[in-house]
Amino acid sequence: MVRKQNPGDDEKESRDVTLIVADIIKQADFGRGIVRLDPEIMKQLDLTSGDYLRIYGSRVTHCRVMPSVSMDVGTRYIRMDKIVKGNAGVRTGDKVRVRPVDIGEASKVVLAPQDHMIRVAPDFHTWVKRRLLDFAVTKGDVVLIPIFQRFISLIVVSLTPGTYGKIGPNTIIEVRESPVELARVVLPTITYEDIGGLREEIQRIREMVELPLRHPELFRHLGIDPPKGVLLYGPPGTGKTLLAKAVANESNAHFISISGPEIMSKYYGESEKRLREIFEEAEKNAPSIIFIDELDSIAPNRNEVTGEVERRVVAQLLALMDGLKGRGEVIVIGATNRPEAIDPALRRPGRFDREIEIGVPDREGRKEILLIHTRNMPLADDVDLDRLADITHGFVGADLAALVREAAMAALRRVLPKIDLDAESIPLEVLEELKVTNEDFFEALKLVQPSALREISIEIPNVTWDDVGGLEDVKRELREVIELPLKNPDAFRRMGIDPPRGVLLYGPPGCGKTLIAKAVANESEANFISVKGPELLSKWVGESEKAVRMIFRKARQVTPAIVFIDEIDSLFPKRGVHADSGVSERVVSQMLTEIDGIHPLRDVVVIGATNRPDLIDPALLRPGRLERLVYVGPPDFQSRYQILKVLTRKVPLAKDVDLRSIALMTERYSGADLAALVREAAMAALREDINAERVEPRHFEIAMSRVKPSLTDEILKYFEEIKKTLRAVTIPEERKEETYVY
Repeated sequence: MVRKQNPGDDEKESRDVTLIVADIIKQADFGRGIVRLDPEIMKQLDLTSGDYLRIYGSRVTHCRVMPSVSMDVGTRYIRMDKIVKGNAGVRTGDKVRVRPVDIGEASKVVLAPQDHMIRVAPDFHTWVKRRLLDFAVTKGDVVLIPIFQRFISLIVVSLTPGTYGKIGPNTIIEVRESPVELARVVLPTITYEDIGGLREEIQRIREMVELPLRHPELFRHLGIDPPKGVLLYGPPGTGKTLLAKAVANESNAHFISISGPEIMSKYYGESEKRLREIFEEAEKNAPSIIFIDELDSIAPNRNEVTGEVERRVVAQLLALMDGLKGRGEVIVIGATNRPEAIDPALRRPGRFDREIEIGVPDREGRKEILLIHTRNMPLADDVDLDRLADITHGFVGADLAALVREAAMAALRRVLPKIDLDAESIPLEVLEELKVTNEDFFEALKLVQPSALREISIEIPNVTWDDVGGLEDVKRELREVIELPLKNPDAFRRMGIDPPRGVLLYGPPGCGKTLIAKAVANESEANFISVKGPELLSKWVGESEKAVRMIFRKARQVTPAIVFIDEIDSLFPKRGVHADSGVSERVVSQMLTEIDGIHPLRDVVVIGATNRPDLIDPALLRPGRLERLVYVGPPDFQSRYQILKVLTRKVPLAKDVDLRSIALMTERYSGADLAALVREAAMAALREDINAERVEPRHFEIAMSRVKPSLTDEILKYFEEIKKTLRAVTIPEERKEETYVY
């Protein structure tokens, strides 16, 4: 039995248990002063949910205990956030001794800021007490108080009575304004629990970096040399720098950060000298991590640079990485978003031993990142982070952080009129009212665009199936080909087949091919990358093919995505027909390899639209490429009626306007012709009377005399011939009633 630390408190009769420190899984646990244990261990220690636990690390601290997630059953993990870790003086992977304890209520707790003086409102102690109710606190512990998207870090200066206790309803809380000098608890600023969506990458980098630094004896026992370097590559904003900082904090290593250009000098030999000094400092303070951000700026490919300085710096870096004396004690982490620009000599084993791609997060990753950025934010009940994760395709971590920040600013603007900016402090009732709503997030979505796709045209169109009149057969076909695979990929995996990779929409001009493609993108909630054929062509050799390559590379990064190529015949014409410099042939070849080449095209659908399908290279239309050829023909009577209903939704029509009779009289009108007809009828009403409030039947008669159908016998005959030669999709009558559950 250990001697009681506080009078009146009893430690439960139990033997100590040694557990392994692990990171939290539920972001809602952050800052709550709790740890999670395997229910079996809780039973062994005679603990129930909400009981208190004493943790013996390099410091002694106390906290509440909760049952862990199901994946921890049978393990000896104790999951805690970085605040509890800091208070206990432990890191992820350390072993700690724990013991149940009964804790009495403290009569008074004095808190003070750690570093900087804070301005304390008269009722701030009420806010603090409400946030810390039932917390177990120990003298010297750090507690975090959330104040609208940021935390105030306070240290426990003293308790009455004793050195630890819990904060109850009768506890008096005193918050000082000026900081105090105590044996400081050092909280790492960035840990693994601050990084979302990179669980596998974190595990791989821990094996490469943390293990050699903390347990070099493992490698000596196996008779192998530990790794020297790790290269992190991926789009900007995905968390490469953040991951390197977390590794340094978690491994307790000396961290040296180099921003590429800062070591470059105009004096001969000065750049190389700075590099040598950095590596010497790392060896003196081993174990160390040298982090080189924007590695491509100081180690570019020597075959492509003309400057002598860059070549010497690359050579010096190669020599230093090969000549590290304390191998395993110094590890180099490089980060870049242009791995192809780095000198190939750096990317061999022995220098950068492993390359880890830090990609654009998927749906689960985005939700995890949103949970991290909103964990100290007062969210309204209507906020649906699952929905936000669904619709933020292509957003990287930095974009999601900006989204949360913009949502917070939108909430702030809403309550700003109630805040007296001249007052010394904000009243507690205003802080209580300050909540971020779902509407704030959707306002922020209008301002924040996915950075991975800023250089190419991307949008999620606001066109729905309701905006597409008629064409029911075509809609059904596209739902099956595009919407079903993107929304239910498991169904295709279960059947052991790959979904179609592409669709060609062809038909007369103005019949709705582009509109349908936009509706598909919206309904499938996929990123929509719009490509206008001729804009990819360049006078420089290789630039056109590079543009095609970059579009598909971006599409792979932000899946699910739809690549829509309008006027596809201008970009991928038949090879061997045009007498140009060979650009079109190379572009066609690049397109073919992108769709079904070595790099798989998963969750990316290509939609082409054309009114000249006979000009497209036949290799593009074979199965496995644009394998579904869907004819979007002129609208029939029923489709014309539906189109007119869609087009006149916002047009004030007189009661005697009969859209059915107009649909009967508009044989061979395309969708675009009907849009022009409605527009001309409205203009006729305005010409007659600028204050007109209704469009009358006579206005439609005037419009029909001016707007003639664009579909001629020659055009329709041409497409009838084309349908016979192409593998066009013919939708049988019995399929028209089929439905799919999405």
